[in-house]
Amino acid sequence: MKQERNKNELDPAPIESLLKFPVVVGPALYLKDNWCGAKVLLQGIAEIRQKCRTVDCRPALPPGGNDGAEMPDCGLWITTVLVTVLLLGSVNAQILDVPKVSRDKVICFALYTVHNNILKMTAQLYPLEEGEDRIVRLEIKEGGKWTQIAQAQVVERGWTAVFRVENWDTTKDIEYRIAHGKEAYYTGVIRKDPVDKDTIVVAAFTGNSINPNHGGDIPKIDIVENLKKLKPDLLFFSGDQVYDHNRHYAAWLKFGRDFGDIIRNTPTVTIPDDHDVGQPNLWGAGGKVSNTRDGPDGGYVAPLEYVKEVERAQTSHLPDPYDPAPIERGIGVYYTSLTVGRVSFAIIEDRKFKSGPEGLVPPQLGPRPDHVTKPDYDPKSLDVPGATLLGERQLKFLRQWAADWHDCDMKAVLSQTVFCGGAHLHGKYDYRLLVDLDCNGWPQTGRNKALYEMRKAFAIHICGDQHLGTLIHHGIDEWNDAVYSVCVPSIANLYLRWWVPLEPGKNREQGAPEYLGEFLDGLGNKINMLAVANPSPERNHDPLTTRAAGFGVVKFNKKTREITIECWPRNIDITAPNSKQYPGWPRTIKQEDNYGRKAVAYLPTIEIRQKCRTNPVVQVIDESNDEIVYTLRINGTLYRPKVFKKGTYTVKVSQPDTGKMKTLKGIQALAPDETKKMTVRL
Repeated sequence: MKQERNKNELDPAPIESLLKFPVVVGPALYLKDNWCGAKVLLQGIAEIRQKCRTVDCRPALPPGGNDGAEMPDCGLWITTVLVTVLLLGSVNAQILDVPKVSRDKVICFALYTVHNNILKMTAQLYPLEEGEDRIVRLEIKEGGKWTQIAQAQVVERGWTAVFRVENWDTTKDIEYRIAHGKEAYYTGVIRKDPVDKDTIVVAAFTGNSINPNHGGDIPKIDIVENLKKLKPDLLFFSGDQVYDHNRHYAAWLKFGRDFGDIIRNTPTVTIPDDHDVGQPNLWGAGGKVSNTRDGPDGGYVAPLEYVKEVERAQTSHLPDPYDPAPIERGIGVYYTSLTVGRVSFAIIEDRKFKSGPEGLVPPQLGPRPDHVTKPDYDPKSLDVPGATLLGERQLKFLRQWAADWHDCDMKAVLSQTVFCGGAHLHGKYDYRLLVDLDCNGWPQTGRNKALYEMRKAFAIHICGDQHLGTLIHHGIDEWNDAVYSVCVPSIANLYLRWWVPLEPGKNREQGAPEYLGEFLDGLGNKINMLAVANPSPERNHDPLTTRAAGFGVVKFNKKTREITIECWPRNIDITAPNSKQYPGWPRTIKQEDNYGRKAVAYLPTIEIRQKCRTNPVVQVIDESNDEIVYTLRINGTLYRPKVFKKGTYTVKVSQPDTGKMKTLKGIQALAPDETKKMTVRL
C-alpha cells in the first residue's frame, strides 16, 4: 500500500530529477539541504510550467549542439535559472556559515527574563559533537563560589537548553554562568528588579537584515556601545531578527554574536515575525498549513518542526504563557506579561491567529491577494465577517491584564507590528499601495477590538516590522481616542517604505509639515501621524543612513507618569551633545493620553486616605452593562474619573499589593462643570 506523504513535507522527486543534469547539480544539492526555500521555489516553478506547458521555452542550442547531452525540459530549465540566481545572489551564504568553535566556546549566548520571582533562561549552543554530554548546567556565584542551581537537557534541533528557576531573589544582582562539560562557560548577570528607579528604559529593535546592500554586514558595534551607555532595563526585539528563510539556526547564532555583550546582562524579549519562520508575510490562521508561496491563504509555509524550532529558540525564555494550550498541529503560544521595575508589558502575537486574506476579501483588487491598488475599492468591503486579528484568547488576556495592576504603575503592549496602515510607498518610491493587508490595520474590526482593550490599560504600544519609524496616535470612533504607538526603524533595512500622503494632514500641530496630522489610512482607520523617519528617496549611497536604519527608546517616568519616545539613527553616539534623532523625536506624552477619548461626564473626585505609601488603583465599571471602562493606578490620592456617557457607575478603589479594596456603587455621573468629592478610606 502506497504511503501518503504529509502535504507539509517536501516531495524530493523534482530535486532528485535535477541531479541528472550536470549544469544544475550544485543548485539541486543546495535545495536538498534547504527544503524551506525549495518548497517555495518548486511551487513557483510549477506555476510557470503550467503557463508554458504548450511552449518550448528552452534556449536555443549553440552551434554544434550540446555534445549529445540531454537537455532538461522547460520546468527544469526554469528551475536551473531560478536556483542559480538564488545561489549567485545569496551573498549571505558565507555570512551564515556555522563556525567550528573550540569546545570551551560551545555556548554562544543566553536570553533571560524574570517575572513573579521566576527566572526563565534559554542557552543557545553551537552544535555538539558525537559523544558530548547533552546536559547544560546553570550556576550562580554565592560567597565567591559557583553553585549549581539547575540543569537542562539540550534539544538537538536548534541546540537550545531551557531553564526555569522558581523563588528567584529579585532584590540583588546575581552573577550566573552556564556550563557544559568541563571547559565551556558563559557568564553574565541577572539584574535586580529596578523597582526603585524613577525611570524605566526600554530599547526596541526590529528588522535585522544581514545583506550588505542593506547595511547588514556593518557590525552592530554602534548599537551595542550605545546600549552600554544607555543601560536599558529591558531589550525588545519585535521580530525579523532572522531574514534567512532556510537557516534560522545559523542566523540566530549570528544574532547572538552581534548582541551577546548586552543581552547576557539585560532582560530581553524576542518575538518571531514572518521572516523568522521562513516566509515573507505571515497570517498564522491558528497554525494551519499554508499551501501558497507567500501565505495569503493563511497558515505556515515551513515544515512544522522548523516553526517549533524558531519559537523555541526565540521565546522559551519568556514568562510562562497566559494560556499555554497549543494551537493547530501542536504549535505553541507565548503571549504573556512581564513586569520590570513596576512597568507591566503585555507581550502578544499579532500573526499567529490572524486570518489570511485570500478567499476572504474581494478578489482582483491588486496584483496580490494582500495588496490593494484599484482606486475604486471600498475600504468597508475589506472588513469581512469571520476575519480574525488577535483572536478571542488574546483579547481575553488583554482584558484581564488591563485590569490587573498588581506590582505595576504603568503599562505597555509589545507586539510585532502597528495597528494601522502606516506607509504609502512600498519597495520603491514610485509604487503606491492603497492597502497592505499584512498590517494590523486589517481586519478593521479586529484592530478596533485590540485597541479597545489596550486603551483600558492606558498602555502605549511598542512594535516594529514596517521598516519605517513612526509615532502615531490611534483612533477608534474619533481621532486620538485610543493609544499611542511607536514603530521603531530597522536595525538594517531590507525593504524601504515611505509615508507620503497625497493630501495634507488635518489638525496638524503648529509648524508641523503637511505629511503629519490626522488621516484615514487605506482601510478607513483613524490615525494621527506625529512623526515619521522616511528613507531618502534617492538611490542610497549609505545603506544605513539613507535607508533610515536605527532603533527606538521608550522611557517610562513613574514619578511624573510621563512616557518619552526616542528614535535614533545608526552610527552615532547618542550621548554626544550634537547627536540628533530623526525629525519629530523625542516626544513626551502623559500616561493618560493613551486613553485620549474625550469625557462626556465625570464622577465625583475621589480622595483616598490610607496608611500605605503606594499609589492606589481606581477601576470604573459601567453599571448599565457591567463592563470595565478602565483601570488605572493613579498618581497620588486625589482622582476625578472621566466617563464617556451619563449614567451610574461602580468605582473600586484598591491596593492590589495588600488586598485592601473599597467598592462604591450607584455613583452618578456629573456634568463637566459640576464638582463633588467623595472620601474613601483604605
